[in-house]
Amino acid sequence: MSQAPEDITSILIRWGEGDREALDRLIPMVYDELHRIAERYFRRERSDNTLQPTALVNEVYLRMVNQSGVSWQNRAHFFGIAANTMRRILVERARARNASKRGSGDYKLDLTDVSDIPAEGSHLDLLALDRALEQLASFDQQQSRIVEAKFFGGLSIEETAEVIGVSPATVKREWVLAKAWLFRELS
Repeated sequence: MSQAPEDITSILIRWGEGDREALDRLIPMVYDELHRIAERYFRRERSDNTLQPTALVNEVYLRMVNQSGVSWQNRAHFFGIAANTMRRILVERARARNASKRGSGDYKLDLTDVSDIPAEGSHLDLLALDRALEQLASFDQQQSRIVEAKFFGGLSIEETAEVIGVSPATVKREWVLAKAWLFRELS
């Protein structure tokens, strides 16, 4: 039986206030959802990838536990931060792979089943996506955060709106614009 978002929110707040027991209660509550997000990425990954979903979730956990000064707002905020952390880990691995192979291949993600991001062909270069998101953030931080929350965090329109602090209608509108911009940049 899953916990209500309010339970997760109150535990996050206590963890943010320094309650280490809250973290021990939080992890089992969010682990399965983090693992599902990671599994979704790896279904789109190259078959020779050595990182597994469990290892990605563990790395996210280690990085998030070591963050200090985070004022957790709610469940959606937590998964937004987790999405950003997953993105960073995957990009770091892609850069390391390219450096070790001297650019002998792009690190690809399959976007055929990802929340409407249009793509020609079935794969997208993760490093190209990261560069495009950084470029998008340079002139529209909100759209970049929306893409990150939806693509890397698997958040719904409503959850993304909660994380970003805007209305669901704004998220829908900005999501359409961001997808169109990304499609053009990545084509």
